[in-house]
Amino acid sequence: MSLIEKSVVVRAPLSAVYDLWTRFEEFPRFMQGVESVRVLDERRLAWTARIGGKTVEWTAEVRERVPGRSIAWASTSGAKNHGRVRFEALEGGATQVKLDVTIEPAGVMESMGEAFGIVAHRVEGDLERFKAYAEGPGAPTPARQPAMEERFVERYQGRSEERLPSLPPPPAPFF
Repeated sequence: MSLIEKSVVVRAPLSAVYDLWTRFEEFPRFMQGVESVRVLDERRLAWTARIGGKTVEWTAEVRERVPGRSIAWASTSGAKNHGRVRFEALEGGATQVKLDVTIEPAGVMESMGEAFGIVAHRVEGDLERFKAYAEGPGAPTPARQPAMEERFVERYQGRSEERLPSLPPPPAPFF
């Protein structure tokens, strides 16, 4: 297992950065190798990624969330990982995003990638691409698209117009 700790400063307000991070369906836009992220419910996501030339799938679940401050997750099936992303407001309206991820390699290729620092480099690249995405002119803003927890519709009890209670959306692991 390896612990990867990376951070990036995004020139955008904390509320917008946190909101953008909760739009998990958008992750393939800036996460290398991530092919899709599907929301299963208010706490779980199904991930599909291409790692080392093969397709890997896993489910991640939110274990803890402090709105606007941090999200912690752990995989519940598939690729083994867990971590926490934290958001800190900085002077001048910027936000520092700190990511701690622990990944358990599943095979020889992943172990080699870990040994050569490829996984840490990929996480760092994902954060840099997130920064560019969040600072870019086409980045979704809270005014243009509601956060993930605001988009959940309660379907399971036949009340199609009511929203689910505000529960933490699941964050995703980085590879």
